Amino acid sequence: MLFVLSGGGTAGHINPAIALAEELTRRGHEVRFAGTPTGIESRLAVQAGFAFEPFEAAGFNRRHPLSLVKALKLINASRVKAKKWFAQIKPDAVVGFGGYVCIPVCRAAEEMHIPMMLHEQNSVMGVANKELAKGAVKVALTYEVAGNSVSDKSKLVVTGNPVRSTIFDSTREEGRAYLGIPDDALLLLVFGGSLGARHLNTAICALKERLLAVPNLYIVHVTGPKELETVQGDLALTEDEAKRWIVKGYEDQMGKVMAACDATVARAGATSLAEISARQIPALLVPFPYATADHQTMNARSYVDAGAAYMVADADVEEPEFADKLFDLLGSADLRASMHEAAASCDTANAAEKLADMVESAVNA
Repeated sequence: MLFVLSGGGTAGHINPAIALAEELTRRGHEVRFAGTPTGIESRLAVQAGFAFEPFEAAGFNRRHPLSLVKALKLINASRVKAKKWFAQIKPDAVVGFGGYVCIPVCRAAEEMHIPMMLHEQNSVMGVANKELAKGAVKVALTYEVAGNSVSDKSKLVVTGNPVRSTIFDSTREEGRAYLGIPDDALLLLVFGGSLGARHLNTAICALKERLLAVPNLYIVHVTGPKELETVQGDLALTEDEAKRWIVKGYEDQMGKVMAACDATVARAGATSLAEISARQIPALLVPFPYATADHQTMNARSYVDAGAAYMVADADVEEPEFADKLFDLLGSADLRASMHEAAASCDTANAAEKLADMVESAVNA
């Protein structure tokens, strides 16, 4: 079968789409991507080895009505283009993952009576998915609560958020060798998502002396590209300290790093949390407070409720609670083991398979 996957705007939309594409390809199907020509999806899909078809799309500013007119013109033109493309390639189904580009692509599928499905990564459904859900034959969810805005509950399937195979490819030993960190060291990974997190970085830097005082603790600190120089200046690591505190602006081998680490401090974006969950990493989560409808806090809540993580509000990272929970996590092997076991109940590692099952069954129904 031939499947078209569409998503754009952020890696959070495209990474789970690539994870599904990998699983569908493994099952013998053909996959093509549809996204914006200059969005991150155009790079990531091609890098992953999948054919990519560009479609123009844009959001709009409610305070500027003319931006809505422009957005609607782009969406309509792309919808027409998508219908012509579908007439040529004859896909068996279309799956949208969010982002404005999904609207014309998924609307075209709906109008041509091609089964159209959606996947929602977050605990609060995004604008595009909310708009498209009525015409979808199935809506896959990471969190059950995200389905509250879908009137026909029979469409809903909780699959979890698919994670790319590269996250699972490395062993702990391979990760440690990549980083040059001893096998018996305690390794903390700090990262704020693809762009980093200023407040989180500041809080961690403020704990430098206490962290380096923990015996045999090593830290991999992925700051985000724009934060690298600031964090390096704040830390002012000596040559000996830098052997234990590895600072990077960006890490393109995150699968190796996650395989190597014992605990993490991170944001709670959909992709970050799915990867943490899939690798069953004990975590201290600091949700980004300005995410739409505070969805990162809702994302994190289910992981915390499962016993797999601690959570501290962004506003409290400079308060004693943050340090107390961090050093509790680092100081107790029993706590980390408990969180590791609890993460298994989230069953994220099988999300790609569950989503592929849903897609196949919807086509064959």
